[in-house]
Amino acid sequence: MATLVYHVAVSLDHFIADPEMMDGKIDRSLFMFEGDHVPDFLADIQQYAAVLMGRKTYEFGFLFGAKPGEPGYKGIKHYILSNSLQFESNDEVELIQGDAVAFIRDLKEREDGKLWLCGGGELAGALLNEKLIDQLVLKVNPVFVGQGVPMFGSVKPRMALELSDLKRYSSGVLKTTYDIRYT
Repeated sequence: MATLVYHVAVSLDHFIADPEMMDGKIDRSLFMFEGDHVPDFLADIQQYAAVLMGRKTYEFGFLFGAKPGEPGYKGIKHYILSNSLQFESNDEVELIQGDAVAFIRDLKEREDGKLWLCGGGELAGALLNEKLIDQLVLKVNPVFVGQGVPMFGSVKPRMALELSDLKRYSSGVLKTTYDIRYT
C-alpha cells in the first residue's frame, strides 16, 4: 500500500496560495520561490512515485510555460484530478475525471511507495475526511497572507500529529514533517 503525503508550501496562517497567486501574479506573491530551501525541495520530490493535483494546481504550472497534457515535474507520473479540464492522457500525465477520492483510495491500495498530493485545498480536505492522507510535509513560508486558499479547503480538521522531522533554512522557511495519527 502506498503512503499519501500532502507536501505543500503554506503560509504561517495556513494558506497554500495567496490572492496574488490566485490571480496569476506570481511576481507579487509573498510565497518564497527562491532560496536555500529550493534544492532540498527538488531533491525531495524525486522520492515520489506519482504526483496528484487538482485543476487549479495543475493550471498554476501554465504560468511557468507548461501546457495541458505536459508534466509539471519531469520524471514523475502525474494524475490530474479534474472534471472540467480536457486533454489527452499520456504516459506521463493522466487526466482523472469522476470521483477523485475513490480514485486515490484505489491508487493507494494498488501502488507502493509514496504518492505526492501537491496541492488543492478542497481535495486535501476531502482526503483528510476519509483518512487517506498519511503524512504532512509543510514548507512553512515566514509570511502571513490574510486570505487565499486554505490548506484543507473548507474542512476544519481536528487531528493529532507526530513531528518526525524539522529543518530550518536561513531564508526563514521551515520544513516540517508530521505523521497523522487518526483517532
